[in-house]
Amino acid sequence: MSADARSLEQWLGHIAQLHPAAIELGLERVGQVWSRMAMPKRCPVIIVGGTNGKGSTCAMLEAVLLAAGYRVGTYSSPHLLRYNERVRINGREAPDAQLAAGFAAVERVRGDTSLTYFEYATLAAWASFAVAGLDVLVLEVGLGGRLDAVNVFDPDLSIVTSVALDHTDLLGDSREQIGWEKAHIFRSGRPAICADPDPPASLVRYAQSIGADLRLAGRDFGFDGDQQQWRFRGRTWQRGGLAYPALRGANQLLNASAALAALEALSERLPVSAGAIREGFANVTLTGRFQALPGKPLVILDVAHNPHAAAVLATNLASMERFARTIAVFGMLRDKDVAGVIGRMHDQIDVWHVATTPGPRGSTAAALMYLLDQRGAEAYPHEDLPGAWRAAREAAGEADRIVVFGSFLTVSAVLESLGSV
Repeated sequence: MSADARSLEQWLGHIAQLHPAAIELGLERVGQVWSRMAMPKRCPVIIVGGTNGKGSTCAMLEAVLLAAGYRVGTYSSPHLLRYNERVRINGREAPDAQLAAGFAAVERVRGDTSLTYFEYATLAAWASFAVAGLDVLVLEVGLGGRLDAVNVFDPDLSIVTSVALDHTDLLGDSREQIGWEKAHIFRSGRPAICADPDPPASLVRYAQSIGADLRLAGRDFGFDGDQQQWRFRGRTWQRGGLAYPALRGANQLLNASAALAALEALSERLPVSAGAIREGFANVTLTGRFQALPGKPLVILDVAHNPHAAAVLATNLASMERFARTIAVFGMLRDKDVAGVIGRMHDQIDVWHVATTPGPRGSTAAALMYLLDQRGAEAYPHEDLPGAWRAAREAAGEADRIVVFGSFLTVSAVLESLGSV
């Protein structure tokens, strides 16, 4: 079968078996293929990295820019239910045919260069955007920054949302090491936004060493507010009377302020009105980020999968009204800090329903039970995540709440059980 005749499903099967390793950081292979594609940048590019908050920040930028009338391409990962979620054009998932054409464009020039799934997907996303006549691209880093495939592109502005311990086997076991890796998405002479309230010194030093226009939370931009509204202050902008973003959670103002700092820095090229900012924040959506489903019992979906994100989730849960019980549906990848996540969430959960997470990296229910037993938690093992969800749902009363967390795979399994999109 010719490359151009493959369906999206066939392409995904092809790229999944193309490279021997699921993750192999480095820009040499992807850079070689990228240069052969000869698809120059035709609009401003924003790259967003960070340990947590990347997806929310991308979603807010997309929503505000769309409200301002721009044609926006957004690339994010991983997906929850459909691959198409990774590539959005004007707020809509790219259709199968357009994604397949993007894969074909990569294949035509790839030659014998082996690409990982993410590297191939990243180049194919650019190919999809290249034919869409867009005004701006918002690209989310997959892992780290320095050696991530997204960093092969040339951003006009870069954002690091937060720096915390995650992927320590690949990025280093300290915030200083990880911050240095993430700082490499910054570019000389261009705006570099860091929304972490306590940025690693390594990140600041790297930005200064390359002459980036570093803008730090608390120094160059920030926010304050009350229960009704909030205010952003930047180098030149003052935006008051803002409604809280539609995305739930106390940490979302950090992400929103990073988005506004970026828009302030690009205001000459991409001006946005106060009305577009308000409309964008009011309408922004992102599945699986402290997402509350309608009905009783209350169900909250959160992809929190490291201790930093779990701590934010725990704080958000504690700030809510009181519930009779909080019941967890929990599954994680074994190469994550499972014990650290349980430690952050332990005081917020009354009953745990745990299951083996699918895939070679998935933690077993037995391993999760061992850690929970050490803490004396009330916990029940299940063969799979849909089974854990059904058990939690059957056990929950209307006065309880169910929290689904620990991995994108955990949230996606429950969404599939619900038939949600």
